[in-house]
Amino acid sequence: MTTTQPSGETGGGIADPERPGTPRDRYGWPVYAWGLWDWGSAAFNAVITTFVFSVYITSDSFGPGASSKLGWALAGAGVLIALFAPISGQRADRSGRRTFWLAVNTGLVILATLGLFFVKPSPDYLWLGLLLLAAGNVFFELASVNYNAMLNEISTPATVGRISGLGWGLGYLGGIVLLLIVYFGLISPKKGLFGVTGADGLDVRVTMLFCAVWTLVFSLPLILTLRDDRSQRGPRGPRMGVLASYRALFATIADLWRTDRNTVYFLGASAVFRDGLAGVFTFGAVIAAKVFGFSDSGVIVFGIAANVVAGIATIAFGHLDDLIGPKRVIVLSLSVMLFAGTLIFFLHDTGTTTFWVCGLALCIFVGPAQSASRTFLARLIPAGREGQVFGLYATTGRAVSFLAPAAFASSIWIGAKVTGVSDLDDAQHWGILGIVTVILLGLLLLLPVRSGVRSDSALVTTPPPG
Repeated sequence: MTTTQPSGETGGGIADPERPGTPRDRYGWPVYAWGLWDWGSAAFNAVITTFVFSVYITSDSFGPGASSKLGWALAGAGVLIALFAPISGQRADRSGRRTFWLAVNTGLVILATLGLFFVKPSPDYLWLGLLLLAAGNVFFELASVNYNAMLNEISTPATVGRISGLGWGLGYLGGIVLLLIVYFGLISPKKGLFGVTGADGLDVRVTMLFCAVWTLVFSLPLILTLRDDRSQRGPRGPRMGVLASYRALFATIADLWRTDRNTVYFLGASAVFRDGLAGVFTFGAVIAAKVFGFSDSGVIVFGIAANVVAGIATIAFGHLDDLIGPKRVIVLSLSVMLFAGTLIFFLHDTGTTTFWVCGLALCIFVGPAQSASRTFLARLIPAGREGQVFGLYATTGRAVSFLAPAAFASSIWIGAKVTGVSDLDDAQHWGILGIVTVILLGLLLLLPVRSGVRSDSALVTTPPPG
């Protein structure tokens, strides 16, 4: 494998030397079509998995233990994602049918979403809902592998940061727009604007239909625009079975370890700090409510504000990514988050204003760190291996996804022991130290990793469409 070209501290800011000032360095319709898929994905990420269906399926209507069963269902989905994401991306690379497999997996997400309409509020429908939700998670992650792999097709070393930031930011903003539509139109405490009532869970079930349509509409531009061009990807190789695919995968990992260990180090470091970033959103609402006394409506208002600032900041920081390189963006973001998180811990008894200021500071830098992590890896991948390496990116993330929850819970237990309180709820502010610790560990692992753009990257060798 070709070694990474050194880029100093301005890794992502290197313009394409072969085509300076050409349309490669300007946005075109393919870029916006690609970003719209992220906007459409908010239906599954924000509405189904986070705010609406997961709350619905764990309500009392589905019987005792629904939350625990949800956890097991999603854990099973995580195992399947970790196992199949790399070979799914590998097969897309080999066949030259990346858009085809993106379309297939997105279509399966839409079908799973449509199926959620039939999940009525009764224990008899619990496992139907859980299995459809778990299947949707698997297919969504497999689609995301091919989606991320397309980044190098539509960008250059000079634009990859802002294009990645645009997509990630649109995902945040799309989630807010969709949540506002379904809340006021369908699931408002009073009858929604569309006249759907909550009888028999119809408001949530109709929301699932709306989400399916939303995903379809905003996925089509990408699927219809970035068509597969096998002529640029070489001849199609022989069909490989699952075992042969894993043998090829392990050979790739061994090759990376021998010849490009820097990429392996980044996969490990990013897995850790990405789990810390996920923990910010996962446990932020808990800290807001339990530590700072936010009401339910207050948490929702803060959640809306958090996603808006995260979306805008991610788009803005994408330009900074191109100017100073993704590593500096990640280091800056994680450092500010460490400072803000520590302030939340020490000022936990000073009222809601502290959480508004420090909490939003955390949210401002979550998206930029996530987006820059994607572009950091995109710059390190040789042309033709994007799907496989982004599959490994998904797998490593899943492999350490226990870190932030375990650190959060352990820190609360340690805090209770240190302060001598008998009720763990009285030590919940210690949980933020657990999240901060995971972020710090990821930052320390990242510091030795070199940033740069490979000479054989598709960012350099493949002109973007449009």
